[in-house]
Amino acid sequence: MSKKHVIVKPNARQSSVSITPEGQLLVTVRAPANDGKANQELIAVLAEYFRVPKSRIQLVKGYTSRHKVIELLD
Repeated sequence: MSKKHVIVKPNARQSSVSITPEGQLLVTVRAPANDGKANQELIAVLAEYFRVPKSRIQLVKGYTSRHKVIELLD
């Protein structure tokens, strides 16, 4: 299991993943930050980025924050 710190920007024009100079993942998602839609798209985008099933990515911390901690399950 590895934990990653993620910064999420909802309501973007397109979904993408980049790495900040501090080593955090910066993920832009098209979904709005309403009713967990941005969190769901975050997991989908990260699953594609890491090439793992969505079930192997778990949101550990920051459900309502832009700064989140995710865990990649083995």
